[in-house]
Amino acid sequence: MRSRLLPILVLAAAGAFVPVALLHFLGRHEVHIPGTIHFTGVGLTALAAVGAALALTVVGARRGDGRAVLVGTAFTVMAALLSLHGLATPGVILGDNGVVAFTGGATLPVGGAVLALSAIPALRRPQAVRPLIGLQIGLVTAIAALGTAGALVPNLVPSVPEPGSALAIGVLTVGVAFYGTLAFRAFRTYLLTRRSADLLVVSGIVWLAAALVASLTLDWWDLGWWLGHAFELVGIAAVGSAVALDLHRGVQSRPLVGDLSAVELVSAEEAFLGSQVRALMVVLARKDEYTEEHTRRVAMRAVQVGEELGLGPVRLRGLAAGGLLHDIGKLSVPDAVLKKPSSLEEEEFAVIKQHPEWGLRLIEELGGFPPAVKQLILDHHERLDGNGYPRGLTGEEIDLDARILGVCDVYDALMSPRVYRPAWTHAAALGHLRAAAGSAFDRRCVEALERVLARELGDDFDIAV
Repeated sequence: MRSRLLPILVLAAAGAFVPVALLHFLGRHEVHIPGTIHFTGVGLTALAAVGAALALTVVGARRGDGRAVLVGTAFTVMAALLSLHGLATPGVILGDNGVVAFTGGATLPVGGAVLALSAIPALRRPQAVRPLIGLQIGLVTAIAALGTAGALVPNLVPSVPEPGSALAIGVLTVGVAFYGTLAFRAFRTYLLTRRSADLLVVSGIVWLAAALVASLTLDWWDLGWWLGHAFELVGIAAVGSAVALDLHRGVQSRPLVGDLSAVELVSAEEAFLGSQVRALMVVLARKDEYTEEHTRRVAMRAVQVGEELGLGPVRLRGLAAGGLLHDIGKLSVPDAVLKKPSSLEEEEFAVIKQHPEWGLRLIEELGGFPPAVKQLILDHHERLDGNGYPRGLTGEEIDLDARILGVCDVYDALMSPRVYRPAWTHAAALGHLRAAAGSAFDRRCVEALERVLARELGDDFDIAV
């Protein structure tokens, strides 16, 4: 997994480093560029923001997607401020005025602040769509009023913040904090999904942050100030296109919000884990519906326990895929054994015990699966005391992810009814796990599963236990 992830991250980091390098090496070069170029260039950037804003707002409103409308609101604000910034270019339509500096310094901080509002869960819900559209209209109206006042009375709008001033540095600090938060959310989402669109959002946010630095620390005669406008265009295009792509696919855009959970990787495996995992799950369901349903439940519980134990997104992704595929080797088990309506004979159980190795062999033949997933398929029946199979590993020879999967696998198997026995109660299943905690099962995993179940079942859990 890491061997494939590293080159992608290095390439993305190199792309994100481009604006930083350009500002460092070329930012202070003095240039003399006509105002008409500024007027045209900013107009193109504003046009890109308008297109993104309209698409996201309209589609988000139709689908009741508060996330999309919130991003559309941010782009609308940036588009309005950029339009005003371009129109206020001295010597084109207006003479000297404070609007051009004020809007140039405000565009990215205000846009970043609106995007950062996605941290508020209530604003992502369908009920938030109308208030967000109202906010969008109100902000655009205020910006239009600002432009009108600036055009009528040029000295009315102060030419602030001055580049490099205390106010500019303060605004820059707040703005970078907003964009840093957004980049962190988007990067965590990418580590879970491995979708190039989510990584594109990370890069776009970095370019917007670089544009913010240029607008608040450099003067109009510095090349870096002009490059900042280009960075802004690239950043808006990157973020807007990624969000629009999600909407085109009919799914909610998650990178800016960063609230994608590992459970959702399991519930929507084709979207987030790839068509290969989905295809194998379909084949497994055709072979034995019970086994497919069991693996899905186990994967759900495993990633919940993994999140409870603080596993990072890379390991959670592996746990999601490994959980779904941990019993894929049962495709090779004869139906007479797999679907036998009674207890297995010793010889039949010996056949079942080969499914971890058969599963490993299958996905190695298919290719494209990371070592973490292969390890989970092979080791999910290993036990700390050495009484597991197929290799009889003990203690630290079994990694934490396999221990998590093993505990969740046993819990779901006990809770599932079989032809030859009824389902166990919560109390009985957890009692079995507790009794073997520290010997067969990892105590941390058992306790984490209990906490997950307690939150999920509430009072019913207390009664059952």
